[in-house]
Amino acid sequence: MANVTISSVIDAPVEQVWARIRDFNGLPSWHPRMVESHIEDGKPATEIGCVRNFTLASGPKIREKLTAFSDEDFLVSYSIIEHPAPISNHTATLQLRRITDGDRTYAEWSSSFDAPAEKADEMAAGMGANVFQGGFNALHDHFTAKA
Repeated sequence: MANVTISSVIDAPVEQVWARIRDFNGLPSWHPRMVESHIEDGKPATEIGCVRNFTLASGPKIREKLTAFSDEDFLVSYSIIEHPAPISNHTATLQLRRITDGDRTYAEWSSSFDAPAEKADEMAAGMGANVFQGGFNALHDHFTAKA
């Protein structure tokens, strides 16, 4: 099983960062690699079990199922159910935590998944750099521009 964890400190209060990312269907509004998204079957984006179907800027489509959501814990967990890469048994969690020193946010995005042994490290590195760190970079840019 491959594992990847990326963390970051964002110079904004946790409530503001959470407001930006909490919409499970809202990736295109804050993540530069996502260009279109919809929740299948008209379900609410906070309903456990709902499926988001989104398109990457590079073209592929991905489907992910919401497995946990908490406004109280600033947490969203999901699993990939359809992806062009050979990934299975995928789980991921994006969680925010309050940093009281400076009213900042600690963000951590982690994932585990099965992949062919010869591809697992490369896929984990790509997910960490392109998806997780790419999202954190976009959040940094957004909140720095507002400061």
